[in-house]
Amino acid sequence: VQLQASGGGLVQAGGSLRLSCAASGRRFSDYVVGWFRQPLGKEREFVAGISRDGTNTNYKDSVAGRFTISRDNDQNTVILQMNSLKPEDTAVYVCAADRRFAVKEVTTAVSLYDYWGQGTQVTVSS
Repeated sequence: VQLQASGGGLVQAGGSLRLSCAASGRRFSDYVVGWFRQPLGKEREFVAGISRDGTNTNYKDSVAGRFTISRDNDQNTVILQMNSLKPEDTAVYVCAADRRFAVKEVTTAVSLYDYWGQGTQVTVSS
């Protein structure tokens, strides 16, 4: 599967952005999908994940309640809606996928995702 993230940009603190991860290739419903981010000079970290059927989600503690992940398997798309953005959310955001998981599983581990898209920059000004 090939992945492409889009939707990043510059926004003021308290604002919102909507990131999209578009997939092509194999059947999209075979893949668990995660969003990760990498602030400048720091390690890549898990942000949010969604199961193959979209019924289960998982969030990094600091974004829970502000970010929402969703997917449309017919459109081969995963959306990350980010509200109430903070300067500490500034990073390159990347979507990733893997097909080794059961229908309702979600994984947070960077090492367990085999397919990665290119990132999109999110910058939140104070």
